Amino acid sequence: MTVWREAVGTPTARVEGPAKVTGRAGYTYDRPVTDPAYAFPVQATIARGRVTSIDSAAAAGVEGVLAVVTHRDAARLADTGDAELAVLQSDEVGFRGQFVGVVVAETPQAARHAAGLVRVEYEQRAHDTELRADRPGLYAPEHVNEGFASDTDEGDAEAALEAAAVTVDRVYTTPMEFNNPMEPHASVAVWDPGERAPGGGFAESARLTLFDSTQGPHVVRSTLAQVFGLPPERVRVISPYVGGGFGSKGMPHAHNVLAALAARAVPGRPVKLALTRQQMFALAGHRTPTIQRVRLGADADGRLTAVAHEVVEHTSAIKEFAEQTAVGTRMMYAAPNRRTSHRLAALDVPVPSWMRAPGEAPGFFALEVAMDELAQACGLDPIELRARNDPEVDPESGRPWSGRHLVRCLREGAARFGWAERTAPGTRLVGRELVGLGVAASTYPYYRLPGSRAVVGYEGGGRYTVRIGAADIGTGAWTALTQIAADALGCRLRAVRVEIGDSDLPAASVAGGSSGTTSWGSAVVAACRAFRHVYGEQPPAGAEAGADMPDDPDAERFAMHSFGAQFAEVRVDADTGEVRVPRMLGVFSVGRVVNPRTARSQFIGGMTMGLSMALHERGVLDHRTGHVINHDLAEYHIATHADVVDVDAVWLDEEDVHAGPLGARGIGEIGIVGAAAAIANAVHNATGVRVRDLPITPDVLLR
Repeated sequence: MTVWREAVGTPTARVEGPAKVTGRAGYTYDRPVTDPAYAFPVQATIARGRVTSIDSAAAAGVEGVLAVVTHRDAARLADTGDAELAVLQSDEVGFRGQFVGVVVAETPQAARHAAGLVRVEYEQRAHDTELRADRPGLYAPEHVNEGFASDTDEGDAEAALEAAAVTVDRVYTTPMEFNNPMEPHASVAVWDPGERAPGGGFAESARLTLFDSTQGPHVVRSTLAQVFGLPPERVRVISPYVGGGFGSKGMPHAHNVLAALAARAVPGRPVKLALTRQQMFALAGHRTPTIQRVRLGADADGRLTAVAHEVVEHTSAIKEFAEQTAVGTRMMYAAPNRRTSHRLAALDVPVPSWMRAPGEAPGFFALEVAMDELAQACGLDPIELRARNDPEVDPESGRPWSGRHLVRCLREGAARFGWAERTAPGTRLVGRELVGLGVAASTYPYYRLPGSRAVVGYEGGGRYTVRIGAADIGTGAWTALTQIAADALGCRLRAVRVEIGDSDLPAASVAGGSSGTTSWGSAVVAACRAFRHVYGEQPPAGAEAGADMPDDPDAERFAMHSFGAQFAEVRVDADTGEVRVPRMLGVFSVGRVVNPRTARSQFIGGMTMGLSMALHERGVLDHRTGHVINHDLAEYHIATHADVVDVDAVWLDEEDVHAGPLGARGIGEIGIVGAAAAIANAVHNATGVRVRDLPITPDVLLR
């Protein structure tokens, strides 16, 4: 049998590309179902309190309305332990925008109109939505996201800072930020009701099919099965195409439950629910605002003696989410004395959640701007400072690196970007524009999440099918998994057909933590090897073999992270303070790259999101009402085409032999890490003004 080696590492066009550009790719809300009804939610207009009365008579009288469901008549859920998902189960209101009802109608227009006619009265209670570092009631969570310890202390950071020859002690802030994927959060719920359970609950014989825009069909299935008291095998979640997520679709949210409750209220009718852009600002998660105090101590040569990174951020009073903002600081630089901490304020705000590179994205804005300030205080080039503090082993665990090439990324990026042309702050004027260059380092952990399994089948005629319940949120999983399977089977790409996006397929971990390709790809490789072991090179039609993602014995022996260097050129109008970013460059060390074409797209997408974070994005919370007032894309500004001029990403040619069978580490999130800091550092180099609060707007520079 001829063995082809054209797959992994080859720039490959998306296998699903033709379906997407011709409109044949079926996204959630467009899913064809028989005789659908449409749901539109009613949302709380107070930040805290309880519902005292609901008048739905006018809504029920609208032509085409099938049901108006509130906490008074919604089906009872089996598990209400997760307050975000305990939808319409009580009269309590925990944040503005929370669901207090839903209208189901024959058309989306009728449902929306009728929802606006529902009159809700409340007993308002005093609410608190303001995050301050000095507020009472701050507490240390038991752990932060991904299970990391909330606080760490190594050595004596306080004493080392006191004795340091050079110190930096600054506070940095980042605002509420919102994921805003192109496809809104949407679900289509279809019930096969089974027998009615006593008390109006859900019988075990019931079946729920949910077409959903999600990053993890199996996660949604297991969660909703528990919420509705159903065996997991009686819940099916289908999501072959997802129009972006950035973390917001990584876990189920309240709209998933609401869609199923709405469908339960109109037996025999599928129900479609799509959140509007404005509704997503309260219901789809957000990145918590942060207040970060970073203290660095160094000797006269710029070698770090102490690092302290203390974070204050908010969570929702109804459900805790603690972003791991300072965790990356624990391993980034060689400092014998390190202290990190996280403190939460439980406020009457919507539930925060994952947003691209949670922890690292806001945390490295603070750390890398502080490193720029330290370089200036030491009289060192910022690249040289980082090189001097590059650790030989992981400072946190003591393990050797599986591959740390940060200094190489910095040096190569400097040569490519023209770093030698950088001048002293505020000294380079071209026309009416002040020009500056900035740099920042980036990192992101290597994750392989457990729980993935792949099955390979032979269709005959030289064609194979690979099945795994993964989700492609636009990152290129359809294509990467096809390449990995073709490589492992030794066949042409066109000989492999991949099936993903369905919880009836073999289990797969969520598309999150830049772990998808490494986790699912490892399972695919294992299944292909098992297939070849059983059937050899001439399998019979109908042959099939499966395998779970194997353990990686090196995971406990090595510290595994991706690294990168971000470079930015900014031009600041000397009269108006307007900031433009004509050039960005990222140089990354990520192990083996499966598909250079889609990988470059991921890097550039992350860097663009970092540019947007640096210059535009800020959720504005009205503390009088608990309302995010700029809750649409007209007023919540994100980067547009005019903002993104010359963004380039390159990577080192390497393979991480310790990172599973692919030798690849994650790439989806590292592109945003450090990008905002590089721009902020470039702004300082251009103007001499140090900005420590995002976003960087003209008024700040003019002041």
